[in-house]
Amino acid sequence: MNLIAVSVYGEDKPGIVYEISQTLAEHGANIVDIEQTVLQGMFVMFVVADISKATEIEEIERDLEKVASKIGVKVSVSKFTRKPSKEKNLYVVTILGKDRVGIVRDVTRTFLDFGINIEKTSLTARGELISIEFLVDIRESNPEEIRRRLRIEAEKLGLDIVFQPYSTFKRDKRLIVFDMDSTLIDTEIIDEIAKEAGVEEEVRKLTKKAMEGEISFKKALEERVKLLKGLPVEVLEKIYSRVKFTEGAKELIRSLKEAGYKVAVVSGGFSYFTDKVKEELGLDYAFGNELEIKDGKLTGRIKGRIIDAEEKARIVEEIARKEGINPESIVAVGDGANDRIMIERAGLGIAFNAKDVLKDIADGSISKENLIGLASVLKLPSEFRKRP
Repeated sequence: MNLIAVSVYGEDKPGIVYEISQTLAEHGANIVDIEQTVLQGMFVMFVVADISKATEIEEIERDLEKVASKIGVKVSVSKFTRKPSKEKNLYVVTILGKDRVGIVRDVTRTFLDFGINIEKTSLTARGELISIEFLVDIRESNPEEIRRRLRIEAEKLGLDIVFQPYSTFKRDKRLIVFDMDSTLIDTEIIDEIAKEAGVEEEVRKLTKKAMEGEISFKKALEERVKLLKGLPVEVLEKIYSRVKFTEGAKELIRSLKEAGYKVAVVSGGFSYFTDKVKEELGLDYAFGNELEIKDGKLTGRIKGRIIDAEEKARIVEEIARKEGINPESIVAVGDGANDRIMIERAGLGIAFNAKDVLKDIADGSISKENLIGLASVLKLPSEFRKRP
């Protein structure tokens, strides 16, 4: 094919695409590719046309300039040689952070350092938070290594990042599962109960042992709950009355529900609280460990199955089977080691305000103040608007 590239820009108004395409058609030029958008009221369009059966390029250029002058835009025409196509290794990189000068420069410099080619870029904003989405070709690079290195560089710049294969990005997500403590809510419930029971230090030591691998999550939970024996159930209501949701959580859940997502909270915490969170936020599912209560007091035991990392993953699979949702359409969000398996198995796994051990296996890492940024990552238009 004998190709030309046509660039058009100017103040947006009706009829620009028609006038340009009409002129090309009159000369027998066949449009084989086109990209058009409006940025800040500015019309921008790029067209690739095959002129193998068309008139001379000079005549096309002359008439395009005439029509461009008539409609008040600028146009440029140049010969275009299509390079032999190579198989691309496409990923979508979403950058989240507070707006400031130089973000695009800083991120694209990192891409350049890693030999990553940018195919397409778009930006959206919500208040001070911006989201920049890059479609990139990582070529022969190892995606796991690129993801790790990009995350490290993004953190140096004070930015969050989500890195996912383009094939995964394109697939519609239908189920999102959140951890509760320090994810949907801005607290650790077990610590709050321990304070009320006067066993804060003992619980802290058991938590530390579990985190360091000295005892299992199940054993640590059983031992911590034993310390709560005799606590009046009214204390739980008192604690819930003090619970604060993570900034942006309510707004995000509302948008997810409006977009048709099934939304669940699956927690290694307690069902007394997950049930209340479910009711307050209008979630579809809620799972937590059930505290045994007799005569209005905690017995110091857990009823039924204990929800550890393996059980969390099984519960997510149960929900997905019930709803007819495949793993690639699941999003999992959590902050701790107890979330590792469900995040690894989800189509999109997000480490929220997490330690490096979880960030290393997640597709994306989002900091505490940017939870609402998931609305952009998941393409929820009701919560993110184009920058004015």
